[in-house]
Amino acid sequence: MNWIPLTTEAQLTEIISKSHTQTQVIFKHSTRCASSSMAKNRLERNNTITGIDFYFLDLLAHRSLSNAIAERFSVYHESPQVLVIKKGVCVYDESHSGINMDEIVEQGLAA
Repeated sequence: MNWIPLTTEAQLTEIISKSHTQTQVIFKHSTRCASSSMAKNRLERNNTITGIDFYFLDLLAHRSLSNAIAERFSVYHESPQVLVIKKGVCVYDESHSGINMDEIVEQGLAA
């Protein structure tokens, strides 16, 4: 997995812009949460996916950015949480044990 660290609101603007030509995925992770670590490990066991950018947000270090993401995409904040962004909108979000790479890819690469 080639995570892109997500640390600034400027990057969020860039993610929205890039989502018009390529699917963007945000994974919100709490380094203190066992469920979050399990979800991250499940994602990292998969082969690298082409055609999708994967961003990693450390919730403990960037809580205000997590709140901005929740507000921008009208999703309830959860941890762990994954959001699939296409054409500027969140087309899919999931949390906890529901986080699954097959679903992410299916939603991300769907027309």
